[in-house]
Amino acid sequence: MHTLIRSLVPRIPLFHFSSFHNQIQIKFVGTSAMSEKRIICLFDVDGTLTAPRKVITKEMETFLFEKVKQKCDIGLVGGSDLSKIAEQTGGMDIVKKCNFVFSENGLVAYKNGEKIGQESIQNYVGEEKLQRFINFSLRYMSEIELPVKRGTFIEFRNGLVNVCPVGRSCSQAERDQFGEYDAVHNIRKKFVEALRTQFPDLGLTYSIGGQISFDVFPTGWDKTYCLKYVLPENYDEIHFFGDKTDKGGNDHEIYNHEKTIGHKVTSPDDTRKQLSELLGIS
Repeated sequence: MHTLIRSLVPRIPLFHFSSFHNQIQIKFVGTSAMSEKRIICLFDVDGTLTAPRKVITKEMETFLFEKVKQKCDIGLVGGSDLSKIAEQTGGMDIVKKCNFVFSENGLVAYKNGEKIGQESIQNYVGEEKLQRFINFSLRYMSEIELPVKRGTFIEFRNGLVNVCPVGRSCSQAERDQFGEYDAVHNIRKKFVEALRTQFPDLGLTYSIGGQISFDVFPTGWDKTYCLKYVLPENYDEIHFFGDKTDKGGNDHEIYNHEKTIGHKVTSPDDTRKQLSELLGIS
């Protein structure tokens, strides 16, 4: 019942839903009450504000910063590093345009253009364990047969390791091709299962996102990590918009977190539609 009601929240702007101790409250709030609350909307980037690995459209950028930001604070929460988020969202000025920008799930955090935090997976896990993980991954990928393989199969970031069976240097056409192939053959899902079996004691979480890769990070370092910076701001409501909200997707944990109101979207157009309904934007 909770799941059903939660799925309706983004489409019913006149009601506020909250849950605690397995009980559900439904309150009529109205548009004027919404405007009086301190609200932040957090957004996944790829597939939510932009088409997969594409750049944000001018229309979406204008809508976000000229209409949405007039109603609430804005934060980005991406699994990619800051340079990739900036590439998709119009440049490095994005850290100044948003109230918060969280790259690598929040392991690198910016508030109003200033860096406020950074964590390192290398320090946390240790070099010896990381090398065992990377060596196994490279051996595993050497035995996979795909329509194409390119380069950059392992990308080391501050807060996570990104594993890409097709190689991150693939073209957009090759990216799309792998996405379709993976949907049928479950290449990434089977890879993750092999890693879980091989490294049961490393305390790692595996998160499949986007079209071609998956992220690996210490358990607890998913997108909910960014909430350590957001919760102290004492917002009345924290909304999160993402497309990979099913179990195993990199939006799943924050979408289902008890402190957020989750909105599952299917495209940037759907994000815009749900935002307009939620915030009363015509």
